[in-house]
Amino acid sequence: MLSHLEESMSFLPSRRVSIEAVFYREIDTEMTIRAAIIGSVALVTALLWLCSSAVAQQLQQSSRLKTIEQCNGRDRIPAQARIVGCTALINSGDAKPSALALAYNNRGNAYTATAEYDRAISDFGRAIEIASDYVKPLNNRGVAYLRMGAYDEAIKDFGEAIRLDPGYGSAFANRAGAHLKLDQYDRALLDFNEAIRLDPNSRLARSGRCWARAVVGDLQAGLEDCDSAIQLGAHDAATYDSRALIHLKMGQFAAAIDDYNFALRLTPNLATALYGRGLAKLGQGDKAGNRDVSAAKLIELRIGDAFVRYGVR
Repeated sequence: MLSHLEESMSFLPSRRVSIEAVFYREIDTEMTIRAAIIGSVALVTALLWLCSSAVAQQLQQSSRLKTIEQCNGRDRIPAQARIVGCTALINSGDAKPSALALAYNNRGNAYTATAEYDRAISDFGRAIEIASDYVKPLNNRGVAYLRMGAYDEAIKDFGEAIRLDPGYGSAFANRAGAHLKLDQYDRALLDFNEAIRLDPNSRLARSGRCWARAVVGDLQAGLEDCDSAIQLGAHDAATYDSRALIHLKMGQFAAAIDDYNFALRLTPNLATALYGRGLAKLGQGDKAGNRDVSAAKLIELRIGDAFVRYGVR
């Protein structure tokens, strides 16, 4: 029954300062929020579960269901509407503890979507206090910390989520993303490996592992991960940017340019893609690559230093 209100978020952050949305650009963005779809029978059941029978008799069913749907984010309603719905449930005074924890979790996800991270963290904390065995708010609070740049706190929350649920693949993938932010590629790879073991079809974890492998130089395996992510439906700048880096390091300049072009169509001001495309053009003897390099530096002054860390000199 809890699943009728439960909403979870997973997020694999971009490793680049120039792009904030990423792999789980799903934050399960494969950085996305998944709203539970409530059938008519399940909605009535959720109504009866959330309210005592005495209170339920006093409320109009349609109004109550609308509030629940708002909190769940049904039909991809805006985050602000979700906040309103969850706040109404939280303030109603008649929600059971388990339902109250779900409402705080869902509102925390909505606050994360509006970049109100302090409020999100507070709500996830309340959900955890109310239901200590409810693992999703730990993962979701980790996501909020991750977006704030509080990587150590994020890793701690993801780790606790994993301790409570060793089969929580999204938490492994998210912790890997935090390790990427700290340039801890070996640790990131271990977590990506486990996330993929738990869910071999996770395009998010595949995309993230592709990037980590690209940086450490495991190029063929990384290429296979990026290809798998794209075959599984990944359609984001980060995945193509990762595959382009592999092609660049392999000296396959034409393929790198194609992937960088695709990444830039999706995210026109992605500094890594501009800089990498410039290097690939220069590798072909095309001096027009200097324009891409200069444009990338206008977006991120030290982008060249980043490429040195990625193993491109």
